[in-house]
Amino acid sequence: MSDRNKNSNDDSIMKKPMTRRDVLRLAGTGGLGLLLGGGAIGGLFTAENNRKSEAAQAPAAEDRIPFYGHHQAGIITPAQNFICFAAFDVTGSGSHSLQKLFRTWTAAAAAMAEGKQVGEESDNHNLPPVDTGESVGLNPSRLTITFGAGTSLFDDRFGLSSKRPPSFKELPAFNGEQLEPQWSGGDIGVQVCADDMQVAFHAVRNLARMARGTAVLRWVQEGFQRSTQADPSGGTPRNLLGFKDGTGNPAVTSGQDMDKVVWAQGSDGAAWMGGGSYMAVRRIRMRIEIWDRSSLKDQEDTFGRYRASGAPLGSKNEFDPVDLSAKDEKGNPHIPANSHVALARGDGSLQMLRRSYSYSGGIDLKTGQLDAGLLFISYQRDLIKQFVAMQQKLSKSDRLNEYILHVGSAVFACFPGASKGGYIGDTLF
Repeated sequence: MSDRNKNSNDDSIMKKPMTRRDVLRLAGTGGLGLLLGGGAIGGLFTAENNRKSEAAQAPAAEDRIPFYGHHQAGIITPAQNFICFAAFDVTGSGSHSLQKLFRTWTAAAAAMAEGKQVGEESDNHNLPPVDTGESVGLNPSRLTITFGAGTSLFDDRFGLSSKRPPSFKELPAFNGEQLEPQWSGGDIGVQVCADDMQVAFHAVRNLARMARGTAVLRWVQEGFQRSTQADPSGGTPRNLLGFKDGTGNPAVTSGQDMDKVVWAQGSDGAAWMGGGSYMAVRRIRMRIEIWDRSSLKDQEDTFGRYRASGAPLGSKNEFDPVDLSAKDEKGNPHIPANSHVALARGDGSLQMLRRSYSYSGGIDLKTGQLDAGLLFISYQRDLIKQFVAMQQKLSKSDRLNEYILHVGSAVFACFPGASKGGYIGDTLF
């Protein structure tokens, strides 16, 4: 072998990352031990362990979604696997205490989105840890934390009554709903989503702890979708009734569509909301036991779509246009007029961005049935013109109403995004 080739091979060996097995194998032959000495072998073990530790601690870019930006993350962000939604009631008074809370939450949310703890730990064993610690060693798992103000925040406590957007009001009563106080309302809504439930729970827990003395939890609901591991293709998730949920969403990649459907504009009546969005949250219990006894035809007629493919009845593919005029060989409409898709689609003029999750709350002790269903979340530019208009149609004649019950409700004005040096909600003040 020429010296040139020999040197080249030596260089490649020395530059190649070495596993513990490689080190032991070479040490056993005597070659590496003679070359480096026994102490150097220990140094290689340490260096290799440090390299692995650093690789484990540094979250990959795809695991991080920046907190700061023109819009809040978690709205048009592709939905993560899990949600932990929290509604808070503010117990403090005065604008200063509210601003301080939002500043504190902003710094913590930005840190957690990077996979960091919420503050610097001290060595004082007589004090509680700054961070609750259950996410230590975990990557941020595409964590997003989205904040919004409820209608009740715009009262006399904080001097914000004049800042309430004209169309931002409590939802009217809808036909058939049976709302429960423990699942409704809130001064502040916080939507926490991540690809790991422990990461999401950690965020809500720490935000609640930081809020002590200023705000308290009103209600919390966890939820889930199919995971990316279970469905690497990222197809439309299915709800607990077995049907795809979210097929008709507008394209989040279209800035024009998002400005029309999702993002509030400064010219809409509240300049501070420009770049924000209005969120509707509904806890919808599903009568699963009744649904499970229904025939496949009845289920498909209820939704107006095929269960297997998600395609509109009479079509082949999930994303085929919904044609309400199409008829079968007997002249009957393929899609029943009172089906969910027919009413929700209508003439196509009513749109919103749905970002819903399934939930399971164990057993309803009153009925002995499963307490499970859908945590419906939608984002829209105008609650009245979009969500309320559509829900009024659905609540009157949707065939799906036989199998669902709305038991929780809340609305929030989700702030525009924050920039570094600012804080979430700073445009409001």
